[in-house]
Amino acid sequence: MNRRMMIILLSAFVIASMSAFLVWRMVGARISAARPIATTKVVAAAKEIKIGTVLDASDLTTIQLVGSAPTGAILDVKNAIGRGAISQIYSGEPILENRLAPKGSGGGLAATIKEGMRACAVKVDEVVGVAGFATPGMRVDVLVSGVPPNSQNTQNSQVRTILQNIEVLSAGTDIQKDAEGKPQQVQVVNLLVTPEQAQILSLAATQMRIQLVLRNPLDTKISVVPDTAMTSLFGQPAQPANPAARRAAKPKPAPFTVQVINGSKVSEQKFASTGGQQ
Repeated sequence: MNRRMMIILLSAFVIASMSAFLVWRMVGARISAARPIATTKVVAAAKEIKIGTVLDASDLTTIQLVGSAPTGAILDVKNAIGRGAISQIYSGEPILENRLAPKGSGGGLAATIKEGMRACAVKVDEVVGVAGFATPGMRVDVLVSGVPPNSQNTQNSQVRTILQNIEVLSAGTDIQKDAEGKPQQVQVVNLLVTPEQAQILSLAATQMRIQLVLRNPLDTKISVVPDTAMTSLFGQPAQPANPAARRAAKPKPAPFTVQVINGSKVSEQKFASTGGQQ
């Protein structure tokens, strides 16, 4: 076989390969276009929905999602109408079951309370600590200050941390998170606590002064914080609560004298008393 025939055969092979590739692409594109794409219709927010809003038909719409529906997605609008939003939902976002309160629980602050938890209102002074910065979603520690019960020393106030890493549900009447993080002066802050913690807060509010201390939401560590007394701020040791319990200092015993007779010499020597009889 001469060289010219080899070139002709090689060129024919290349042309045939390219033609086959083009035909395969064209046929594949037609098949893909003809194949239907599986979609799922789910319920979504027709507009921005704020926390505590009770949903009605004007708040909802439906959208088509490619593939299967997300876990917990609501497929029927009827299953969302009348339920309160427990978190903010943005326009066009699919509505999931865990973003809505159970049916019949209503809206507002009550809808945001998790199962087994309580919303406890704490009255705060608008100039105390960071009360003005306790916006919804923040985390705080709760401190109480005052004179301990049954204490005879009314001047020795103490401070104790009674609760740590507590979520703020609302500040005043506002249950929405401020996008700019601006503080506001409020007199009541609602905290998300357990029933046991609610009792502690209620008892502390009747006898002592409550202060909120802001913490980093990512810092969830519970620290062991010892009590701080007023006397410790000035470097004074803590005094017993009952003055009658203080022991009076014993008087220093007087030295005793011993006369020493050595032959014709007489001398006296003094010795410190050890507390015994002379």
